[in-house]
Amino acid sequence: MSGDQRICLVGDSFVAGVGDPQALGWAGRLTAHARTAGAARTVYNLGVRGHPSADIAARWSAECLVRLPAGSDGRVVFSFGVNDTVLVDGRCLVEAESSTANLSVLLSTARARGWEVLMVGPPPVDDAGHNRRIEELDRSFERICAEFEVPYAASFRLLADAPVWAEQVRAGDGAHPGSDGYAAFAARLLPAWRQWLGY
Repeated sequence: MSGDQRICLVGDSFVAGVGDPQALGWAGRLTAHARTAGAARTVYNLGVRGHPSADIAARWSAECLVRLPAGSDGRVVFSFGVNDTVLVDGRCLVEAESSTANLSVLLSTARARGWEVLMVGPPPVDDAGHNRRIEELDRSFERICAEFEVPYAASFRLLADAPVWAEQVRAGDGAHPGSDGYAAFAARLLPAWRQWLGY
């Protein structure tokens, strides 16, 4: 592991930790865990609320290039999908075919730049219809990541047996939990995170 390890966390409101009164989200909790172990020396949270994959694809490269200079151990965590599957006039904000194409471009570009990638899939929300669309996209994302040999943390399934997540999402805005929900999210992501960083 390079002494100049830098990680960009790129994604949506769940990356930003929206809803967490402790302002940590899952990203802050995983970062704190890694730093305690001497990893994740520099981490940039690039989560933007409301951003679907199309917006992330448009902005991420420039944002990461200035934060992951040549010679550093540059890494990227991508996480998005819930916004893609929001219905607008009866259609997904970003159709599934475009969502998967966006992910493929992100992964191929990161590979070309020598950046190791971890993909964190979209989590469930408090809406059965929306969850069906999220679950379908989650499966598609997992297949693409397998093709690129990129580790994939299937949040939708990881949180299926986390009552605190469902309870806090329901009590909140229907999508984002509070601190305990994000703590559960981080705990379920931790094995993939540790393996990816090698600590």
